Amino acid sequence: MENEEVLATSNEPLDPNLHKKHISMIERLSNRHQTRLDNSLARQSESDSSSSSTATATTTASFLSRFSDSKRSIDSQLAQSRLTDPAQLRSHLDGISASISDLEKLVAESSYFLPSYEVRSSLKTISDLKQTLENLNSELIPKKKFSFKNKASKQDRDRSVSDSKQTAPENADSFSVSLEKLSFQVRDSPGLRNKNGETLVKNFKGSEVGEFTVSDLDSCEVRLIGSVRALFVHRLKNCRVYAGPVTGSILIEGAEDCVFVMASHQIRIHNAKGTDFYLRVRSRPIIEDSTGVRFAPYCLSYEGIEEDLREASLNEETGNWGNVDDFKWLRAVQSPNWSVLPENERVGMVQISNSGDGIEGN
Repeated sequence: MENEEVLATSNEPLDPNLHKKHISMIERLSNRHQTRLDNSLARQSESDSSSSSTATATTTASFLSRFSDSKRSIDSQLAQSRLTDPAQLRSHLDGISASISDLEKLVAESSYFLPSYEVRSSLKTISDLKQTLENLNSELIPKKKFSFKNKASKQDRDRSVSDSKQTAPENADSFSVSLEKLSFQVRDSPGLRNKNGETLVKNFKGSEVGEFTVSDLDSCEVRLIGSVRALFVHRLKNCRVYAGPVTGSILIEGAEDCVFVMASHQIRIHNAKGTDFYLRVRSRPIIEDSTGVRFAPYCLSYEGIEEDLREASLNEETGNWGNVDDFKWLRAVQSPNWSVLPENERVGMVQISNSGDGIEGN
């Protein structure tokens, strides 16, 4: 009988006020649970952020320690140069040069996590070390002196002067640059030089070329297939340069109305005007004394480029192509000397090969 009364009661409609209180209680409990959950997630996020900041600070401190130790070692080697046996001097200075290159590579590889001012300070230190080494080279290793056994006659000398004037390039004035003012030295390495209106191709696959130079070109297309350790570019005008991965640094001195498509661990650009750069780079690109330069992501393709990029540790896009440091613009606002190339003005994927009117570099 009692069970029947309970069943009958359970089938009766609920009191609206009681139902409303019941719903309100459930909502309060749900809100309380959500608040506790949110607080827990916030504490976890703060903990993760704190751990990340601590890890970054630790990594930066480790870099600064390694950098400082390497610099002290190089300074010591530089100081010993004047006391070194002349017969061993050349190899001693070459060893210092290699140590500076290793230090430069350390900065490039660490630029992911380093603050911008630490990168600038480190590169300035490396630049000073290079200048000191260059000064020692000039001071301690005398240049070869040229002499002639027989004096040339006045007629021969006049003819020689006349010939030299005739063979002087017409655009010498427009491209003349004092070597003493260059931020880096023109290298006597294999390369492509002194061409006008040509398509120049160099394939590095299977070769042991470490450094390569492209200089004094006007209205040329340059295709560099494969990988090298360092690439030096000097005095280019109205040129298109398409280059595979560079495992070290790219240094550009003097470019006007050009297009560069390049991948490298580090790139430094000096005295560029009205030039577009399509880059993949592991550290922030650096510009100096440049105006009207624009940047976009790397867009080069050739047979085997994926393997070349992977071997050079450049197979992943870092986005650094758009994080440009202008060393002559120290204000907090955006430098007016560079900009991101608008997407509607960018070239598509560039496909290059050995075929066509290619001229192998020397």
